[in-house]
Amino acid sequence: MSRIAVVTGGTRGIGEAISLKLQEKGRMVIANYGGNDAAAKAFSERTGIAVRKWDVGDHQSCLDACAAIEAEFGPIDIMVNNAGITRDATMMKMTFEQWDEVIRVDLTGCFNMAKAVFSGMRERKWGRIVNIGSVNGQGGQIGQVNYAAAKSGIHGFTKSLAAEGARYGVTANAIAPGYIGTEMLSTIPENVMEKIVAQIPVGRLGQPDEIARGVEFLTSDDAGFITGSTLSINGGQHMY
Repeated sequence: MSRIAVVTGGTRGIGEAISLKLQEKGRMVIANYGGNDAAAKAFSERTGIAVRKWDVGDHQSCLDACAAIEAEFGPIDIMVNNAGITRDATMMKMTFEQWDEVIRVDLTGCFNMAKAVFSGMRERKWGRIVNIGSVNGQGGQIGQVNYAAAKSGIHGFTKSLAAEGARYGVTANAIAPGYIGTEMLSTIPENVMEKIVAQIPVGRLGQPDEIARGVEFLTSDDAGFITGSTLSINGGQHMY
């Protein structure tokens, strides 16, 4: 029987690439999305991947959604916490609402989804949780104290969760992407993008499929001895 995988934010950008890669490798994928109904419908029709809508920042919605998925498809074996938003501003200009929304979705969303599946994975003695962090959670970035805090929190969350799951066959790992060529970067001015690329040793943006391949490996049977790790896929931008 196919492993059942849930990918949050799984219909666009990096999440879409992850969903497609896991499907390619034989997983039964359910892709979560938060708002764009038209894009989610088009994604599902194009790929055959089931989509379900809920807010990852809402704890009860996450519990209810995972319970419904398990009732329909079976136990969730793989959880990929990819959903994330940005609300960039410098500290001088950032509102509490901008801070709170990013922490709620990007960091609390990881807790909510892991909480929904962790006990079942422990009982079955097998599970894979992969949390998508960021190079800016490792090195910081001007105008992103909210995003960097959330993503940095993901890395600590992952290590602690890994320690709790290790003896039960449940691994938890993080991936820290660098700058990846997705829609999220489309609003960055060209002159700023040139400066960003100039800081990447390999001299280009990453591609969503390069992140997806890392997720596919970390969720495989072959990765059972890897837990509590952060895989940096950033073109050499941050090496510490």
